[in-house]
Amino acid sequence: MEQTINDVFYNRTRKYGERIAIEKKRNGKWESVSWNTYYDRARAVGLWLTRTGVTKGDHVAILSENRLEWLYADMGTLGIGCCVVPIYTTQTGEDIKYIVNHSDSRVLFLEDSEQLAKIAALLDDMPGLIRIVVFDTGDNGMKDSRIRGFNEVLAAGKAENEKDPASFQRHSRQVKPTDLATIVYTSGTTGVPKGVMITHGNIMAVINSLEQVRPKYAGEDDCTVPFLPLSHVFERIAGHFFGMYVGITASYAESILTFAEDVKEKRPTMILAVPRVCEKVYQKIKLTAENQPAWKQAIFAWGLKVGFQISELREKKAPVPLHLKIRYGIAYRLVFKKLAEALGGRVRWMTAAGAPTSRDIVLFFNAAGITVVEGYGLTETCAPVTMSNLADYRIGTVGNPIPDASIKLDEDGEILVKGNNVFKGYYKMAAETRAAFTEDGYFRTGDIGEFKDNFLSITDRKKDLIITSGGKNVSPQKIEGLFMSDPLFSHFLVVGERRKFLSALLCINPDYAEIVAEQNGIAFSGMNDLLQNESFLNVLDDRVKKKNMSLARYETIKKYRIIDREF
Repeated sequence: MEQTINDVFYNRTRKYGERIAIEKKRNGKWESVSWNTYYDRARAVGLWLTRTGVTKGDHVAILSENRLEWLYADMGTLGIGCCVVPIYTTQTGEDIKYIVNHSDSRVLFLEDSEQLAKIAALLDDMPGLIRIVVFDTGDNGMKDSRIRGFNEVLAAGKAENEKDPASFQRHSRQVKPTDLATIVYTSGTTGVPKGVMITHGNIMAVINSLEQVRPKYAGEDDCTVPFLPLSHVFERIAGHFFGMYVGITASYAESILTFAEDVKEKRPTMILAVPRVCEKVYQKIKLTAENQPAWKQAIFAWGLKVGFQISELREKKAPVPLHLKIRYGIAYRLVFKKLAEALGGRVRWMTAAGAPTSRDIVLFFNAAGITVVEGYGLTETCAPVTMSNLADYRIGTVGNPIPDASIKLDEDGEILVKGNNVFKGYYKMAAETRAAFTEDGYFRTGDIGEFKDNFLSITDRKKDLIITSGGKNVSPQKIEGLFMSDPLFSHFLVVGERRKFLSALLCINPDYAEIVAEQNGIAFSGMNDLLQNESFLNVLDDRVKKKNMSLARYETIKKYRIIDREF
């Protein structure tokens, strides 16, 4: 029985051998790596670490964008019983210093000279580091004796393996489910970042839960094009580790900017994404449609209506009348097929987790034959707590609890979670750990929710609820999601705490604004002039009023201000 992610890695390598395990696009070209090569390079990293003096239970940090070396460092570190501390490349030098020092990391793997330069002046303040490994080993101008190149690491590790070929596997077998696998630091928006301690057992609990769900989310014939950062627990556990478990091929996108091109090349069968990605795809398609002649706009609107009807019947598991099936066949070819082809033509499902997703957007993707899997989770729960079932879902909810998770609601509606997927605690923060759990061992998520027929809906963050001066509790996320379904808005933020009514700060999508202007006979000479144009502002007022019609009176936006740059 597989008890750790090390067991999974070893067994999949033995099973698949020379089959492609991972790929990464760099500078426009794909580098493909077999399971055997993947394991060999991870083993080399692990054995180099032991040669350097790193021992079971030590901590190793990784500061890099997604790349093959990230994965080698991850699996090599885990393979010798050490704990991985991922760090986002967007974090400042001071943030990196804090995480490295607080986590007691002994080795830091980082991407390139740019990331090294970020911490160059702070290296003396990180005395616990015995080695710093640079993936891209160009001339970095640094003379620090601790710095090594990644190729040097691989060569030294391979030499160690030649001396004792069984060494790495001996280390791997010594790892227990209760051992730490990773410490993931939260953003620290309400104080200093907290290190979430996740064990091998936590990871395996998530994997085993996802594997129990039927129909299955994934199998060995599936493939994906990951683009979310491996530093995030969602991509790393639900994508990387679960993907390894089922034996899929992961073709890592070159970047978020090349994602559209990369999915066309690799034609994935599933995509792990967040709602903002779905919103952008939907807005782009609507923008393109509304820039067409009137007759094509009419076809698009008709197709949208038919597709939404189909999606709603599927959601209800209701039969589809023959006449609607015929119309849908036409609508699919004219409207929805373009979306499917834009994503490679083979995507069965994609996630939209982490924030609310507009119902219209979910209906649109579902009509294209791409089931949107809504879900809910936190770093402290190793990503998923609930997920939509591919055969039984309710749009607007985050699905059912995964098999290993026990969920209940506190008196104030706060979601409480218990299960083998729940983290061990916050690293070196005993008081914060105690405060995060109830007396009977449930983790306090800080999110407010409600259950209906075993489907969980997230109504808001406990600290994010807006309470108006009239005493009304308002969920801003629901309202923001509604307005973001309009492609004219690129950002929308609701405000109104202790005020008589709700207001909003919003950003305008310039590409769509030009189309709206043309449709209404308004001259377009740039955004600055347009935002001063009374006719355009009247159109904007009308669009806000239209969205307000879907809201309760106390939820409506009474005033708004336009922000001239994106948040």
